[in-house]
Amino acid sequence: MSAEAPTPHPEMPRRRSRVVKSNRTQILLFSILTLVLTAAVVWGGRTWLRNSETLVFAVGEANGPEARFAARLATVLRLRIAPNGDNAKALSQFDRKEANLAILRTDARIPPRARALAILEHDLLLLISPNGKKIKSIAELKKKKIAVLADSESGTALVRTILELSDTPEAATRVQMAPPGSTFDGLFAAGFGAVIKIAHASQIVKDKSYEQYVRRGGFTLNALDSAKAIARKYPAISEETVATGMLSASPAVPAEDVDTIGLEWLLVAQSKLSTTTVSDLARIIYENKAELSLTDGFASKIEPAATDKDAFIVAHPGAAEYINDDIKSFVERYSDLMYVALAALSIIGTIFAAIYTKVTRVAPEKASQLATAILDIGERTEYAKSLDALDELQDELETILRGVVIGLRDGTISSDGLDTFKLGYEFVRDEIGMRREHLKRHAAQDHAQDDKVVVVKTAQSA
Repeated sequence: MSAEAPTPHPEMPRRRSRVVKSNRTQILLFSILTLVLTAAVVWGGRTWLRNSETLVFAVGEANGPEARFAARLATVLRLRIAPNGDNAKALSQFDRKEANLAILRTDARIPPRARALAILEHDLLLLISPNGKKIKSIAELKKKKIAVLADSESGTALVRTILELSDTPEAATRVQMAPPGSTFDGLFAAGFGAVIKIAHASQIVKDKSYEQYVRRGGFTLNALDSAKAIARKYPAISEETVATGMLSASPAVPAEDVDTIGLEWLLVAQSKLSTTTVSDLARIIYENKAELSLTDGFASKIEPAATDKDAFIVAHPGAAEYINDDIKSFVERYSDLMYVALAALSIIGTIFAAIYTKVTRVAPEKASQLATAILDIGERTEYAKSLDALDELQDELETILRGVVIGLRDGTISSDGLDTFKLGYEFVRDEIGMRREHLKRHAAQDHAQDDKVVVVKTAQSA
């Protein structure tokens, strides 16, 4: 009588399937959380960078060229404009490091941390005398009563400096600030032997009053014979040229180029601003020159700042980098930062991987926990009544072993308690082998007994 074959246990494949599905879910969840974290970091970085790159531009009076240029620049660049009562106060704010950008004329008090980005404008000094009365030298000019047409008292101070006049009452009467709205004719009629006009080069080109003066009798535009020497002596002063026909096209005034001196209007930045920021700023300025030009002509011909080391105001390294076309590649510029960032990301990634694993990962099954299933097979081996039943138990045991080997490989089963599992497996395997031998012996004995019965029955029949 054969015993009923034991039902194979499908528990092992099902448990492994559940663990594999759990690990797949874990991987998907880990990927989603990593993407969310990356997006959050990128968004936060861009927000921080955008806010950190908001530059403060100190300007003078609201209707001045500095404020109007800053307003134009704010249309192509993120800026916060800080208004002041005049340009001197704006430069004081810049000097206190409360602003990143400012505009100055080279005869102003230069903040020590100012670095040049661009030349926005040139102020030219025009030496005017009555028609036919040429002034041949600085020495001759010193003997005359001079009226200065300029936007501020700094113009008279400049004239006294180049004429080397002391700050005395006599010098003050010799060099006077002309009243607003004064004309050349009116000043000559008032007894002035010379008029010095200091104006933006862009405004001189657009001013049509010079042609009207020429038609009414004219005037004489005089060259400064010592312009080069003056520029060499006073670094804030630059050597300039009044080009042919600059004041009047017809008739041409001057008839040929005239040497003179002038001042430069510079856009300056704090020396501590990063090279990258200033290089990008310089690029934006030079690429948008047309948009930055004011209607009155100010900043209509933006020029690169002097990058020589002996320049009156040294160019910012970022501006020099752009002007000299020496911009570093992304890798060159950020190589050190990239190494630091990669190290930081590695540490952060390890920490978050540990957190994600702790929260989401299904713990692998210990090998020792499968010993129970093996011992269960051992118990059923004792009641196996046929070799077929033993073969099924042997297959079940091998299935468990195969599952453990695969689980150890893919991480669904840990090696914790592997010795216990091995001991149990060997014990049950040997028990199945002994049971198999036992059944084989009993089968042979039963067969021999059946043969004896047949022989006896045959003898009795005979």
